[in-house]
Amino acid sequence: MSSMRNRVQLIGRLGTKPEVKEFDGGKIKATFRMATKDFYKNQKGETVEETTWHNVVAWDKSAETIQKYTDKGSEIAVDGKISNRSWEDKDGNKKYMTEIVADSVMLLGERVAKMA
Repeated sequence: MSSMRNRVQLIGRLGTKPEVKEFDGGKIKATFRMATKDFYKNQKGETVEETTWHNVVAWDKSAETIQKYTDKGSEIAVDGKISNRSWEDKDGNKKYMTEIVADSVMLLGERVAKMA
């Protein structure tokens, strides 16, 4: 059961082109925003679409895949964990961020066939 702790699986679309940064020593980091959609019926019986945005970070091989094969609007699946971090901005205000740290990514949709 421990492998199920703090696990996240998402399927959605990239909101922007991923930002990729290469570090000394060869490490690669890709950051991007990903939208997931959920549908439910309201009290009137109407179908409502709800979009949720997620901040995602991918490292190394996953980051390379994101860099080579995705763009704004690409559909992907992400498997990873939720991470919370905090920092102080230049004015001394404490900032918080929740993000998904991707262990693996899978390319989905018809755009993959066109890019590969």
